[in-house]
Amino acid sequence: MELGIGMFGDLSFDPQTGKPRQAGVKLHEILEQIKLADEIGLDVFGLGEHHRPDYAVSSPEIVLAAAASITKNIKLTSTVTVLSSAEPVKVYQDFSTIDLISGGRAEIAVGRGSFIESFPLFGYDLKDYDQLFEEKLDLLLNINNNEVVNWSGKLRAPLVNQSVFPRATNGGKLPVWIAVGGTPESVLRAARLGLPLIVAIIGGMPKQFQPLIEFYKAEYIKNGHDVSQMQIGIHSHTFMSEESTAIDQYYSNYASQMNRIGSSRGWPPYSKAQYDGGRSKEGALFIGSPEEVTEKILYMHELFGITRFIGHMDVGDPSHADMMKAIELFGTQVAPAVRKALA
Repeated sequence: MELGIGMFGDLSFDPQTGKPRQAGVKLHEILEQIKLADEIGLDVFGLGEHHRPDYAVSSPEIVLAAAASITKNIKLTSTVTVLSSAEPVKVYQDFSTIDLISGGRAEIAVGRGSFIESFPLFGYDLKDYDQLFEEKLDLLLNINNNEVVNWSGKLRAPLVNQSVFPRATNGGKLPVWIAVGGTPESVLRAARLGLPLIVAIIGGMPKQFQPLIEFYKAEYIKNGHDVSQMQIGIHSHTFMSEESTAIDQYYSNYASQMNRIGSSRGWPPYSKAQYDGGRSKEGALFIGSPEEVTEKILYMHELFGITRFIGHMDVGDPSHADMMKAIELFGTQVAPAVRKALA
């Protein structure tokens, strides 16, 4: 199982001024954190796309390109690229460039987007939410498989004998994952296409997702794909410390971010009871000591047979020092323990 870290570039807000901290500072911290993750042997790093004042990263491709030049082994992926409001030609070109800089370490995870700020920003109509993703995924896969592209759809101008450069390593093909939040239609699409699946499990009980993942496995096989090539990952909120007081204190970071998002979605205020429940074995939060996080990742492997776990580690913008320590613990304690247990 591959083990990695994901981030969105969360920005905390100054309680006195109400302003977020400087995005530039956060971006430099993220690059230091990616470098550390690579040095301690983690397998993958993912970065998500947002267009809000509480996130520093609107263009994961730019940050991942910078990371490609300071890392040696770690895979670099988006988590996720909001493909519905992106241009597939440019998405492929950006990630193939990262792939060439990194020596073949780039991947793409595409999704429809649970945040919708990018749609009006780039001039898309939300009534086309589903069709946009269907068409753009079809175009991206066409580009990924063919140097010369012939394609037509309803929401974008056709491409006729157009060449897309630069081409990625591995014959021009980048790994493309489908990222889902639990919609059966999205899972079915990934299975039919034989694409790797990554599921965001950030609330409730992970066990509730078991039927969905079993559905993916059954449809993947039903559609004639090689079961030995099947890849399934989960992406969940994660943080760790050897100090129980630090885990208790992290609640304030976590709750502040959840409440900011929840205020625009009609969620009730996030409670300590939710936090503690999420940290239990059956909960969706991988927050605790290295031993607790290790046990929970192994439980996810038992439940789902996952081949990748990405711990989303910057919810609520913990301090840079706390992030570096958590990454260190993940790479030096959790990852070796998980690998040993699964060997």
